[in-house]
Amino acid sequence: MITPEERQANILDLIKKKGSVNIVNLATLLNVSEMTIRRDLTDLEEQGLLRRVHGGAVSFYGRSYEPPLLARSKKNIRAKQLIGKYAAGLIKDGDSVALDVGSTIMEVAMNLLGRNNLTVITSSIHIANLLADERNIRVIVTGGVVRRGERSLIGEFAHKVYQETFVDKLFLGTAGFDLIAGLTEFDMQDAHVKKEMIRSGKEVYVLADASKFDAVAFSHFAEFSDLDHIITNRKPAQAYLEKMSKYHVTVHIVTDNQVEKLM
Repeated sequence: MITPEERQANILDLIKKKGSVNIVNLATLLNVSEMTIRRDLTDLEEQGLLRRVHGGAVSFYGRSYEPPLLARSKKNIRAKQLIGKYAAGLIKDGDSVALDVGSTIMEVAMNLLGRNNLTVITSSIHIANLLADERNIRVIVTGGVVRRGERSLIGEFAHKVYQETFVDKLFLGTAGFDLIAGLTEFDMQDAHVKKEMIRSGKEVYVLADASKFDAVAFSHFAEFSDLDHIITNRKPAQAYLEKMSKYHVTVHIVTDNQVEKLM
């Protein structure tokens, strides 16, 4: 039985992909009553995440609309926790690491608490605050212009730090992961920082729960060929596996019961 938060996240994912949803179809798909779906749609409309129409709901946001960080952090929580914990386990004592912004990358940072002899570079104020008092982790904050709400740092200062540093492992989030469009983000300035991050990483990991596949946001920042690894919670469609195999991207599929690696 999925939680209300997971059910609402599924509704948002369907709207993002289809542009609209129908109450009757949603009730059947999610195995709940139509009344439950109506309450979900009302809740999501009150959060500013969709617009109710007769018989269902529609999205009134374009590809450049970025859902608030708080709203994103409530979606696919278990998948993000699994992905974040697994990714943190790939970091070894002595590593230098660059951590992107976003709710999934925050899960990585949370699993670094208590670790030894790490250097972490980040443009996330949230992550910097979390790790700031760790005795055995050196935290480097990029500097830059603060994006209100997101608490990410953008602009030339952020670019310069990544241009002048080189890390063992880079962990990136993404708003969308698509066969044609590649990897995309809602905000162009965040995308520009990610491009610089990719140049700085010896190994590039992208952390993307299954909802990110087939999604396209506003600004492109990477191709499949830029990646070394992707960590997700569900096996991607065969077309994705073939393309990632072409570029030698290792796929890590993390679930509650096991981890599967596809080379």
